[in-house]
Amino acid sequence: MASMLAAILASGARLGDSGAMHDIKLIRAEPAAFDAALARRGAAGAAAPAMAADARLRALQTEVQAALARRNELSRAIGQARGKGEDATDAMAEVAELKTRIPVLEAEEREAQAVLETLLAALPNLPAADVPEGIDETGNVVVREHGEKPKFAFLPLEHDAVAARLGYDPEAAARIAGARFAVLKGPLARLQRALGQYMIDVQTEVHGYAETAVPLLVRGEAAFGTGQLPKFEEDLFKTTDGRYLIPTAEVSLTNLVRDGLIDEDQLPLRLTALTPCFRSEAGSAGRDTKGLIRQHQFEKVELVSICTADQAATEHGYMLRAAEAILENLGLAYRRVLLCAGDMGFAARKTFDLEVWLPGQNAWREISSISDCGDFQGRRMNARWKVRGEKGSKGHVNTLNGSGLAVGRTLVAIIENYQQADGSVQIPDVLHPYMNGITELRP
Repeated sequence: MASMLAAILASGARLGDSGAMHDIKLIRAEPAAFDAALARRGAAGAAAPAMAADARLRALQTEVQAALARRNELSRAIGQARGKGEDATDAMAEVAELKTRIPVLEAEEREAQAVLETLLAALPNLPAADVPEGIDETGNVVVREHGEKPKFAFLPLEHDAVAARLGYDPEAAARIAGARFAVLKGPLARLQRALGQYMIDVQTEVHGYAETAVPLLVRGEAAFGTGQLPKFEEDLFKTTDGRYLIPTAEVSLTNLVRDGLIDEDQLPLRLTALTPCFRSEAGSAGRDTKGLIRQHQFEKVELVSICTADQAATEHGYMLRAAEAILENLGLAYRRVLLCAGDMGFAARKTFDLEVWLPGQNAWREISSISDCGDFQGRRMNARWKVRGEKGSKGHVNTLNGSGLAVGRTLVAIIENYQQADGSVQIPDVLHPYMNGITELRP
């Protein structure tokens, strides 16, 4: 991890005061409070190694500065002695010794800095004060439910059983690419395309997010900036030239402001993209192995907001409603869930999940996560904001991201909620203009 992190940092990310990771000044000032906050996320005691590494680094920095100062002092003394014709042998010997020692100290300093950077880079964001306690999903809190669950005069099937008669061909996908890929054919494929187009239209035309076409491959520093690297590299697909396929357009969209200084009157900056997403699902062995719930490749409409700290709470609510509007327009029952500290993503300080009702599974399933990351990503990207006309920044930007929505999981929800006794699936009215006259999928 250390060597990979060193390469990432060398390409743009920086430590401490200049912008990357956690602010070491805050950890120095309140190590107990920092540790207590991390303990809520299951990372108790994480501040102690960072503090020890910081103390070691500062001691070496002091030693290097003292050695450099002593060398300069001796060099001046040697010059003065020579000017007076005096003997400077002892001073010259000490300078020679310092010339040998200083590079060793500087190498130790670089190593100590790399150790501290590695420790800090692996620490998750601190949870907001109003995030509930808990170590896993059992600590999450249902905030509200919306819509009515559909009633059936027959036993509803899970989506894969219904979709198998509508154009879903997992066997063909497995022959081409292996497990956790899908082939969709005919009107079913068109319905997936219609969903993505409908979602991006609503988010741009109704909610004002700026549609953005972004790279699907990113450098390591971009994945570092949003928190996927270095800790979660195994969850990403990596190319032979060292780039990564995006797990979500959040990575590309958020990094548009990296190393930037943005005028306050440009904020909040609301961005969206409809892209393929790629995830190795390294930690999901045995979970959702059939059907379309957990795929290596899927499409998603991503929402990103770049703002100031004062705007973040308002943006969080706005993004939530933008995602919920899609579910409401599609007539799908859902609930809003506030995640506990132990169940949030690495970069999040506060997250709401939207869970859609799946009658075939008789369960609520996540269809979107809407997260406020505070300035965690802004620091890792060294992205700042300022007042127009003034010099210097006012701080790091705050970032938020969420799905608006995951296309594949929304397709699953439509199949299960709109299935009919004869195996057909009704298509929600709002999608009819995107389906060229098709109003139902028939076996």
